[in-house]
Amino acid sequence: MKKIFFVLTIVFLFINCSPKKISYEDEIKLFQYKLNTEFADAEKSPLTEEDLKTFKTLDFFKTDKNYKVEAEFELTPNTPVFEMQTNTDRLPLYRKYGVAHFTLNGEKFKLNIYQSQDLIVNPEFEDYLFLPFNDTTNGSSTYGGGRYIDLKFPPKESKTIVIDFNKAYNPYCAYNDTYSCPIPPPENNLPIDIPVGVKAYKKIKSPV
Repeated sequence: MKKIFFVLTIVFLFINCSPKKISYEDEIKLFQYKLNTEFADAEKSPLTEEDLKTFKTLDFFKTDKNYKVEAEFELTPNTPVFEMQTNTDRLPLYRKYGVAHFTLNGEKFKLNIYQSQDLIVNPEFEDYLFLPFNDTTNGSSTYGGGRYIDLKFPPKESKTIVIDFNKAYNPYCAYNDTYSCPIPPPENNLPIDIPVGVKAYKKIKSPV
């Protein structure tokens, strides 16, 4: 455990102390570093107490900048608030904030982007947008319940929004079944592989 923290610390210091603008690859390394740091912290980690003992790092796909897309962003004002399905009886309230239209590997797609009605009253997350999605890697190389991407409001006059699938992460339910996690709505099912971001979680057996 000490070795992995030493390596991650070096990566973090290298990225933050570099005098020039960091590269895209380093930006993704920083994203991964922050996730690993959270998961290694017993007070923040979604891992079970048993899994935390053997945790070293999450498993990530290789970074691929082609999966960072600039999408045309269509606002959907006055859409109704609805109850999003979860893996439990909990039904959190969301509203469809907008629709992202984009091209990936020569094909056109769209995804709905949502706004949590619980988080808008929290100043820390009032500009937070939620993008849950499924793709054809679910259940094999990625978590079967889909993945999430965190977004923020685009500039007021902007007609585009950046979606970086390299920053796709798993719901907490992928690590611990005590959590209640939103299930991506059917309209956010992508009929292609998204082979970037966080992979499915594989437990490491503790030594006997």
